Amino acid sequence: MEYNNILIDYAGDIATIVINRPSKLNALNKETIRELHKAFKELDGDGEVKVILITGSGEKAFVAGADIAEFSDFSVAEGEKLAADGQERLFNFVEQLSTPVIAAVNGFALGGGLELAMACHFRVAGRNAKMGLPEVSLGLIPGYGGTQRLPQLVGKGRAMEMIMTAGMIDAGRALDFGLVNHVVAQEELLEYCKKLAKKISNNSTVAISHAIKAVNDGFKNSVNGYASEIKAFGDCFGTADFKEGTTAFLEKRKANFPGA
Repeated sequence: MEYNNILIDYAGDIATIVINRPSKLNALNKETIRELHKAFKELDGDGEVKVILITGSGEKAFVAGADIAEFSDFSVAEGEKLAADGQERLFNFVEQLSTPVIAAVNGFALGGGLELAMACHFRVAGRNAKMGLPEVSLGLIPGYGGTQRLPQLVGKGRAMEMIMTAGMIDAGRALDFGLVNHVVAQEELLEYCKKLAKKISNNSTVAISHAIKAVNDGFKNSVNGYASEIKAFGDCFGTADFKEGTTAFLEKRKANFPGA
């Protein structure tokens, strides 16, 4: 389908979504959030796509935040609906996607941009990346899951400091905090992410989707993550990927996973 604010590039079994609003530093508006939802849903349903990368156009920003002009005059009810709709449509949707999603953080990832990166399954940053949740400087709090995911990733104290100071951290500090997995030169960012994606795509997509759900369940108060793991572990035994993986191991050859 056609998109106004994003681009999609395919390279074998890896798809790259590029948020393409460079004049707005790739800020998220309602239309972009809708388009991202449709793109992720489409790619997740594409049997040929095994890993999704997401990045921003240009070298300045991954996503420099939400488009403030869209909601500066909202009421209490409208603000609550904005957060609820955004979380359901994009941020929670990405976190729970069965296809692995890697955020390639190029430049600023602020507010909704950092929240989008945190919703991805993991993050790689270019050395020029700057990350933060500056919402309290606008009289707001993070509304797309930032108050929940940031403490999970960096710990409560660090998250409190980042949120309350509204400050930014650089890529090196983000790596120290565990907010990103790797930091590489800006010009190497996408290729590095594609190499990681290729390592992932060599493995069982069915097993990976089960692993994503089990890990996510461990962070839900209403779900027993260990029970989810046990159930998913057992379910794997009924898949063609399990049969192929164990057979290949015993035959001392590389597995060719059917993905079903």
